[in-house]
Amino acid sequence: ATITIDLLLGIAKAKQANARYRLGPELEICGYGCADHFYESDTFLHSWQVLAELLKCPQSKDILCDVGIKLLLIRPKKSLADDGIYREGRWFASWTKERTIEEYNLPFFIANITGQTTVPIGDAVIQTSDTCLGSEICEEFFTADSSHVKMALDGVEIITNGSGSHHSLRKARRRFDLMRSATVKVGGIYLFANQRGCDGDRMYYDGNCIIAQNGDIMNYGAKFSLEEVEVITATLDLEDVRTFRNAFTSVRLDSSSANSYPRIRVDFKLTHDTVDLVLTNPISVNYSTPEEEICYGPACWLWDYLRRSGQHGFFLPLSGGIDSSATACIVSSMSHLVCDACKDGNQEVIADARRIVDDNSYTPSDPKEFTNRIFTTCYMGTDNSSIYTRERAKNLADQLGSYHLSIVIDTAITAIISIFTSVTGKIPKFRANGGSHCENLALQNIQARLRMVLSYLFAQLILWSRGLSGGLLVLGSANVDEALCGYMTKYDCSSADINPIGGISKTDLRSFIRFFRNKYDVSALDSIYVAPPTAELEPLREGEISQTDEEDMGMTYKELSVYGRLRKVNMCGPYSMFCKLIGLWRDQYSLTKIADKVKHFFRRYSINRHKMTTLTPACHLENYSPDDNRFDLRQFLYNIKWTWQFRAIDNEVRT
Repeated sequence: ATITIDLLLGIAKAKQANARYRLGPELEICGYGCADHFYESDTFLHSWQVLAELLKCPQSKDILCDVGIKLLLIRPKKSLADDGIYREGRWFASWTKERTIEEYNLPFFIANITGQTTVPIGDAVIQTSDTCLGSEICEEFFTADSSHVKMALDGVEIITNGSGSHHSLRKARRRFDLMRSATVKVGGIYLFANQRGCDGDRMYYDGNCIIAQNGDIMNYGAKFSLEEVEVITATLDLEDVRTFRNAFTSVRLDSSSANSYPRIRVDFKLTHDTVDLVLTNPISVNYSTPEEEICYGPACWLWDYLRRSGQHGFFLPLSGGIDSSATACIVSSMSHLVCDACKDGNQEVIADARRIVDDNSYTPSDPKEFTNRIFTTCYMGTDNSSIYTRERAKNLADQLGSYHLSIVIDTAITAIISIFTSVTGKIPKFRANGGSHCENLALQNIQARLRMVLSYLFAQLILWSRGLSGGLLVLGSANVDEALCGYMTKYDCSSADINPIGGISKTDLRSFIRFFRNKYDVSALDSIYVAPPTAELEPLREGEISQTDEEDMGMTYKELSVYGRLRKVNMCGPYSMFCKLIGLWRDQYSLTKIADKVKHFFRRYSINRHKMTTLTPACHLENYSPDDNRFDLRQFLYNIKWTWQFRAIDNEVRT
């Protein structure tokens, strides 16, 4: 029912704006993220049933759109997305018959509505009485042999693209550049519609619909918004397309020899029979910075997840470090978006907020007050924790508004260790107290894992203890760099329900912290930004921190970001990474030092690769994410000696 309402709302908004054509995103009816549900006949059947409901509604009349009172064409996808996070080839086959159509038998309940028994299916275009429309679907726009040029040369003036394009840092500019390129070479109008929201998975689809003409951007939609449905329109003159094309000799010559597409003719006009219209003028694009993308993208993803999960808020172990603080700031950003939407009268957001806080008369207006209702933070201190991190966590919680707890968990740690001692008669010691490496590591891990156990305990019961109903989702706060090299304890606080920063590098998180501090005047972030990252799992030295992340890892976060991009984006193994780093780091390090750094990274990566199989689902934002679920598919048992590869590196160093 919700799907049908949203679709009809989109059609209604388009008609209210006097639009004659309406384009929606890819797989709009069933949703892009069905994954293996695409195998199920239920998905196929129910999609047709939703379409039948739409066809019966009067709102779908008198407008040409993806779904209308009569089915004109089923345009199958010609190029499937099978790179990165996409696996379309697992569920679908591409249409390979260029410029060919066949007849598709319609389900009886569709035929009863439209009076058709079949509909054309294939690679064709739609010819109205005043223009011609063609279609690309998502990936086809990004391929080297895109159809839009071929269609334009055959006289297609409007090209549409219903897409399912996920949000990724620094990706938006490429979309706009391709849109300009698609229309500047041969002219034309290009419409790009995209999904918005969390489609039940790790991706956030950021909307950002675009209308382009002759190399100019004419209109575009919001990139981050809590609006369920957004419609953008443009009033354009088809004569501008024809004049643009006629001005280029090469376009005229290429058009004269272009192969023709089958045309599906329809007695319908997209133009208005009047000259009394205000045309849309080209506009400039205001691109979001990476810091803004981190601030709002994961925040929208969190809200969508929270409202659809049926839970009543979030619980976060807040350590006073960059990562957990960035996570807390993203929740605060979500609260700002919710309050802004409520002030704008968004009834869906108001209804969701009331259900989450279990108060039918409540309307969020103050982000800090709303944060206090739906967000619990907890500092879990031990004898190894410093007063500095405790104060940093408290100050940040106060300024953001979270319901904050500060607890000491030493009694639980002691109890766990006493069980081991009673069985073995052995008392493990930290390295600082004369213990071995394995003792030191085990004592650190038990602290980290107990924080995970306590997080889930408090997430389930803290609202009950406050006289409120419901439970909380536990948030993880491990960044993409730490996941890459395995600098985390398996099943510690990195294990949670969801993780908004699991696809973001430490470098970008630090930049985001600066941005958030200035935008919302959160002075508590100043001390967090300058503090050295530390796990605080080893004993303090005269009250001061004795352990830092970069010292533990044996590499800097800046270096780790470089390794991550070379390994995944540039597809480098140890030897090719070494060769590329020679050019990057030759002025800083000797060949021997570069070789040692590469070897150290790959040893750590291979030793800890098994941890990637249990990574908390994270908002996918970075192209070098080590997410083992569907993005970075590699084995988790390695020969950590890398004998052949490291020997090849050594040979280069010697020569």
